[in-house]
Amino acid sequence: MEKTTIESGKHLAVKVHLAGSTFRDVNLAGVIFDDVNMEDARIQNVNLRNAQLDDVNLTNLAITNANLQGMRINGIEVTAMLAAYERRRD
Repeated sequence: MEKTTIESGKHLAVKVHLAGSTFRDVNLAGVIFDDVNMEDARIQNVNLRNAQLDDVNLTNLAITNANLQGMRINGIEVTAMLAAYERRRD
């Protein structure tokens, strides 16, 4: 079993290098990420319900096997956008 290097509780990380770190079975509810580089990150089995992303670079972002109910991009509901795309494709 892996041993944790970060104990439970609130932490402040400013100007730290955590590249290559692994977070497994972790509760980050209410966490704030500001000015964070997550390039090439892998995010799996994550609950982002009611999360807000603002001023983000989503270049080449891939989303698979996702529940998109109620998700909006620039105010447009994603499920409606995908349905319109499918209608045009047919």
